[in-house]
Amino acid sequence: MGNIFGRKRRSRVTEQDKAVLQLKQQRDKLKQYQKKITLQLQREREVAKQLLHDGKKEKAKLLLKKKRYQEQLLEKTDNQISNLEKMVEDIEFAQIEMKVIEGLKIGNDCLKKMHEIMSIEDVERIMDETQEGIDYQRQIDELLAGSLTTEDEEAILEELEAITQEELELPEAPKEPLPEPTPEKQAVKNKPKPQMVAAS
Repeated sequence: MGNIFGRKRRSRVTEQDKAVLQLKQQRDKLKQYQKKITLQLQREREVAKQLLHDGKKEKAKLLLKKKRYQEQLLEKTDNQISNLEKMVEDIEFAQIEMKVIEGLKIGNDCLKKMHEIMSIEDVERIMDETQEGIDYQRQIDELLAGSLTTEDEEAILEELEAITQEELELPEAPKEPLPEPTPEKQAVKNKPKPQMVAAS
C-alpha cells in the first residue's frame, strides 16, 4: 500500500525550464523596479520645480543630482532586461535544437536496426534470386513460343474464329405454340377502329 502512494512521479520540468522560469521572474522584477523608479523620477521633478519656485535652489539641485543617478540606474536595468530576454531566447532555442537532435538520433537508431535486419548481402541475394526467376520464366515463354508449328498456329486461329462465331449466333426461337388469347383480349382485338374523317 505504501509503495503505491509513496512512489515518486518523475517531473516533466527540466533544468532548462527552471532556468527559463527564474530568468523570466528576474526580468519581471526588474520591470517592476523600472516602474517604481519612473514614478519616483516624476515625483522628484515636481518637487524640484516646487523647490525652485520657493527659492530653494541648492535643495532643488541636490534633488536633480539624485534624479540623474536614478536615470542612469534605469538605463542599466534596460540593459539587464535585454540580456535576460536574450538568455531566455537562447535557452528556448537550445531546447528546440536538443529536440531536433533527439529526433535525429532516434531516426538514426531506427535506420541502423533496419540495416542490421537487411544487410547488403541479403539485398544482393534477393535481387539475384528475382533475376533468376525472371530469366527462368523467359526461358519457359521462349520454349512455349518456339514449340508451336505452323499447323498449331492455324488450329489456334480456327478455334479462335469458331469461338467468335459462337458469340455472334442468335439464340433459337421457342418451338412451343403461343398461348390462345382470352375472350376479353379477343373482343378488344375485333373492335372496329374509328375512322378518320377527311377535312373538306
